[in-house]
Amino acid sequence: MEVVKMLSIDETQKLWQPLANKLIIPQDEADYQRLVEWLDQLIDEVGENEQHPLASLMDILGILIEHYENEHIPELQAR
Repeated sequence: MEVVKMLSIDETQKLWQPLANKLIIPQDEADYQRLVEWLDQLIDEVGENEQHPLASLMDILGILIEHYENEHIPELQAR
């Protein structure tokens, strides 16, 4: 079993700073669109390669996008 080392607060802060304004919980349509565009770019790069280093970022963006859609975009009404 692999032991995962926790990052120190200093290490976390250094790694988080470049992403803090990009990896966000979308609050409005503009935030949502930025995340969708970012995910589209990642899909073009990563494809279905689950071993790609950015595959988990795609998962995270997908969760953030799905949450926004569930909260703010009404489902299509079945007729």
